[in-house]
Amino acid sequence: MTKLNTLARLSAALLVASALSGCAVLPSSGPSTGQIARAAKAQSAIEAGIAIIDVNDAVAREIVTANRQVPFSESLGEAPPIGSVIGKGDVLDIAIWEAPPAALFGVAGGVTQLTASGATARGTSLPEQMVDSDGLITVPFVGRIQAAGRTPQEIGRDINRHLIGKAHQPQTIVRLVRNAAANVTVVGDVATSARVPLTARGERVLDVLATAGGVKQPVGKMVIQITRGASVSALPLETVIRDPRQNVRLQPDDVMTLLFQPYSFTALGAVGRNGELPFEATGLTLAQALGRISGLDDARANAKGAFIFRFERPEALPQNLRQLGRPTPDGRIPVIYRINLKDPATLFVAQSFPIQDKDVLYVSNAPLADFQKFLGAVFSTILPAATTAAVISQQ
Repeated sequence: MTKLNTLARLSAALLVASALSGCAVLPSSGPSTGQIARAAKAQSAIEAGIAIIDVNDAVAREIVTANRQVPFSESLGEAPPIGSVIGKGDVLDIAIWEAPPAALFGVAGGVTQLTASGATARGTSLPEQMVDSDGLITVPFVGRIQAAGRTPQEIGRDINRHLIGKAHQPQTIVRLVRNAAANVTVVGDVATSARVPLTARGERVLDVLATAGGVKQPVGKMVIQITRGASVSALPLETVIRDPRQNVRLQPDDVMTLLFQPYSFTALGAVGRNGELPFEATGLTLAQALGRISGLDDARANAKGAFIFRFERPEALPQNLRQLGRPTPDGRIPVIYRINLKDPATLFVAQSFPIQDKDVLYVSNAPLADFQKFLGAVFSTILPAATTAAVISQQ
């Protein structure tokens, strides 16, 4: 009888020890929902500047508005073609005609032509005229006239005006041979970085990209950035291809940069698929992200405990949350978005809530799942002890 009492006390002691040790070392894939909620109220979390925000329709609308990509049609506008406005460094071909009898350039009694190239000249030929640093060109019997900032037609009319009284009914044709002033610079992940000249046709974004040989990376991973003066605008290349309104005309001195953007988010915890998952430059919603990770793990996920960990831009947060703590060196604030997937309305919100690059999507374990693991840890310790006690009692 004494031996049985000893075994009973031993079993009880092992049970208590196992319970205590199970609480201390119970395995988990991350913090529980309660631990995250308590962290929001802890002084240390406030000092660290971590905000916990419950995701609802109003919050989702604010995030979507704050992260809206301004289209090229708004930021750059649909400008008219630049035409053939002459600039400094451009090279011009000038042809001057006289009606018979030619008084200045040709033989009397015939029609004569004065050309810069001399290809069909029957009189004096002019060299090609390059617009100098002052924006001027030199024409015989006319002198120096302003060319930069004017169209070829305006230059021709000005030459005619100076020849009145010197030539017989002069007619002047001015042609742009080489464009050195109206160019767009294309750099980045393109086949060939280049300076692409603009013409009166009015080259658009995709025209210039095609001239540069296209992109070297998949279209879905590319972003077009256009720098015009001090302003910078960016859109996914796929958006520009799909929406003709974003294929805007470019202006002289624009810089078009093609950027390879391998966006990704990380899924952790009680989800169907853990890991880092890439997504397209056009963006990803929370609903799409849940689909790509095969949803939640039904056996252990807490549907009320889904979280998105993000370094958020201050302008995307309510004013009272911007002052929570120290921002990161790039000015962002650490935020935890809490998502209750038990609420059917959340599934509508998830269709618009945007996932951002480097987000961490974490789903905590359900309390019952942790309790089941705890029981497993207890029984894995108790059963061998109970078996040993049964063997001893039979002796």
